[in-house]
Amino acid sequence: MFALGNLASAVAGAVVAGLLAYVLGHAIGEHKGYQRHAAEMAIADGKAWVKRSGDDAMLRSMSDYDLCVVGLRGNGMPVDACEQLRGVPAGEP
Repeated sequence: MFALGNLASAVAGAVVAGLLAYVLGHAIGEHKGYQRHAAEMAIADGKAWVKRSGDDAMLRSMSDYDLCVVGLRGNGMPVDACEQLRGVPAGEP
C-alpha cells in the first residue's frame, strides 16, 4: 500500500510539473508573439511614414490648381471648379 501512495504522489507531481511547464511555455510564447507583432506594426508604420513623407514632398511642389484637381478627382467630382485657380497667362492683362 505504501508503494501505491508513492506512485500516486509521483504521478500527481509529474502532472503538476507538466501543467506548470505548459503554462510557462505558453506565456513565454505569447510574449514573443506579441513582440513579433509589435515589431511588424512598427515596421509597417515606418514604411507608411516614409510613403507619406514622399507624398508630402510631392504635394508641396504642386500648384493650387493641381492640388484642387487631385483632390476633386480623388473624390470622383468634376474638376471644373478648379478653373478659377488657374493663373492668368503672362501675355494677358
